[in-house]
Amino acid sequence: MTTQAVYGRTRTNLVLATLFLGTFVLGSAELVVVGLLDLIARDMAVSISLAGTLVTAYALGISIGGPLLTAVSIRFGRRLLLSASLVAYLAGNVLAVVASNFGQLLVARAVTGALQGLFIGVAFAVGTSVVPRERMGRAIATVFGGIAVSTALGVPLGTLIGQALGWRAAFTAIIILGAVALVATLTLVPRVRNTGSGGFAAQARHALAPRVLAVLGVGFLIMGGQFAALTYITPFLQQETGISGGLISAFLLVYGLANAVGTFIGGRAADRDASMTLVAATAVLVLALGALYLFGSRPVVVAVAMVAWGLVGFGLVPSLQYRVVSLAGPGRDFAATLPASAVTAGIAVGSLIGGWAVAGYGPTGAVVTAIVIVALSVPAAWATGRLKAPAATSEAPAVSSVPEPAVELAP
Repeated sequence: MTTQAVYGRTRTNLVLATLFLGTFVLGSAELVVVGLLDLIARDMAVSISLAGTLVTAYALGISIGGPLLTAVSIRFGRRLLLSASLVAYLAGNVLAVVASNFGQLLVARAVTGALQGLFIGVAFAVGTSVVPRERMGRAIATVFGGIAVSTALGVPLGTLIGQALGWRAAFTAIIILGAVALVATLTLVPRVRNTGSGGFAAQARHALAPRVLAVLGVGFLIMGGQFAALTYITPFLQQETGISGGLISAFLLVYGLANAVGTFIGGRAADRDASMTLVAATAVLVLALGALYLFGSRPVVVAVAMVAWGLVGFGLVPSLQYRVVSLAGPGRDFAATLPASAVTAGIAVGSLIGGWAVAGYGPTGAVVTAIVIVALSVPAAWATGRLKAPAATSEAPAVSSVPEPAVELAP
């Protein structure tokens, strides 16, 4: 009897929708600050560059704090961790709203970043536990889809609220929506058995095995390459494509929507063949970036290239998560938080490298840098596709095949 049969498709979809809402809230809170930096800097009497460290602090929280929180809470129940991390996350954003100085706001951002890392890892574990094995990729895409959609929808809306009513109002809106996600979590998410085995030391042996680290390295390269160019896409569009103002916003909106669509398509592709999807998507990414470089002066071609970039750039993330969790075997609970760390670290390093390229060669230099890095990722992705899961586990987290259900209905 499969988990899906035990739990029911309708209730399963409600669980996945709840996880989607949670990651949508977190994704919106993560990036909304980018559109509010000027307001925060003015209110806190700091420079724009110093205000920008709020983004860095959050990213470090995800990359470092997320796995650390997972390590110390590895034995706790999944629903308890989801609920507790959301409560703490809301509290962290309340601290941000009432912060009287920049230091308090910076600490709040670092803490909420760490809680996001924990929540997302647990959400992946819960999402893949309430579906049969053949739908695991789609469950991953639903969870990650909340972040992708927040980039296209939540962040612009939050920015509008902040610009109209003040940056604290934007965070207040996030708290209200987060409270809705918390109620849904407490109401709809079942108690889920931990999918890994043993304590942190036992799980870490598998989650940090060379085969897993190799796939994480590929994710680091792919995201680093993308953000070497994406961080500086606005000056590229201005200087090379010759567009400005509302047209730039339109191009970025199209890219964001492609991200969201690509994530869900990528989930289905991961269910079919996660390894091949990772290779194929990375190869298409090289072609899209190459078109951007070769035909950067042609707006129509640039628009098409950015759509392709958005579709595969985030569309490969479910396959990355799928492969990491699969290869970790008994360490999958801890491993579920590691792709977010690798991706965030890649974004940070890629942005830094892209900045060096822009300083030396202008925005086109950042695109060339991205092409080189992503091109190197193609053979790396192909090589990791040959890696196999531990002999003691299957290619994907097992689904219960005995009468004992993998999930229990919430009381």
